[in-house]
Amino acid sequence: MALALPGAAQQATLWGALNIRSAEPLSGGLSALEMADDGASMVAISDRGIVFQADIARDLAGRVTGVTLTSAEELLGQDGRRGPWAARDSEGVARASDGTLFLSFEGDHRVARYLGGTLSEALPPHPDFAGFAPNAALEALAIDAAGRLYAVPEDPGAETQAFPVYRFADGTWDRLLSIPRAGGFLAVGADFDDMGRFYLLERDFSLLFGFAARIRRFTLTDAGLGDETTLLTTRYGQFSNLEGLSLWRNADGRIVASLVSDNNFSPFLPTQLVEYVLPD
Repeated sequence: MALALPGAAQQATLWGALNIRSAEPLSGGLSALEMADDGASMVAISDRGIVFQADIARDLAGRVTGVTLTSAEELLGQDGRRGPWAARDSEGVARASDGTLFLSFEGDHRVARYLGGTLSEALPPHPDFAGFAPNAALEALAIDAAGRLYAVPEDPGAETQAFPVYRFADGTWDRLLSIPRAGGFLAVGADFDDMGRFYLLERDFSLLFGFAARIRRFTLTDAGLGDETTLLTTRYGQFSNLEGLSLWRNADGRIVASLVSDNNFSPFLPTQLVEYVLPD
C-alpha cells in the first residue's frame, strides 16, 4: 500500500505487481521502460546495453499476469562493434510520437538515437556531461509532445542541490529547468503524460530495509517546472530496485504508472513489473 505524504492531492493505488523470470541469458538489470499506449507490450533497456521487447498478458480487469520476451538485441556502435562497458551502460529510454527511441547512458555520458537493429547514434552532448560522476549521471530521460528531450542526472551532488534538467531541442541542450531535491531520493526515471505533465521517479535505499520509490509530478510552463505533487512513496522493502517509469491510460481512462526494477544481476533481487493507478 502506498504512503501519502503531506501535500499529496490523492493517493496512488497499487494495480498489480509481477516478478519477471526469463531463461534469456542477457536478461536482468532493467533500468528503463516504455509501455505501449494500450499496455499490451513494452520496451525495456538494461544497463548492459540490451534492448528488450516483450508482450504483456493482462486479465479482464487489465492487471498484468505475464510477460513474454519477443526479442533481445545488444546495442553496438555505428561501426557495428561492441563498445566497452562504459559505453553500454544504458539507463533511460524515451519514445517519440513517431516511434523513435532515445537512450541515455552513464559512464560514457550521452543521449543517443536508436537506429533500429543494434545501432545507435549519439546526439551532441552538453558541456556538463563530461563532468558527471561515473555512476550518478543520466538516469532519467523523457520526451514531450513537441519532441524535446529532457535528461536528469541521478545525483546532482549535495543533498540540498536541485536536480538540473537538460532539455534538447533544435540540435542543442539548454539547462533552464531544475527540480528541487527532497530528502535522500535520487532521480532514476521520467516520463510525460498525455496532458503534458512531467513525472519524476526517484529511489532511496536503506541498508537495513531495502529500496523505496517515489513519484513526483510537475506542470511545465514558460516559468519552469511547478505545481509539485507527490503521488506515491512506497515503503522501504515493499518492492525491489524500481528504476524505469512509463505512463499510459487503461481501458477506464485512468493513468497507469508502469515501473520496472533493476535486479543488478543479483540472485537475491527480483526483476519486477509494478503498476499503480495515479490520480488525475
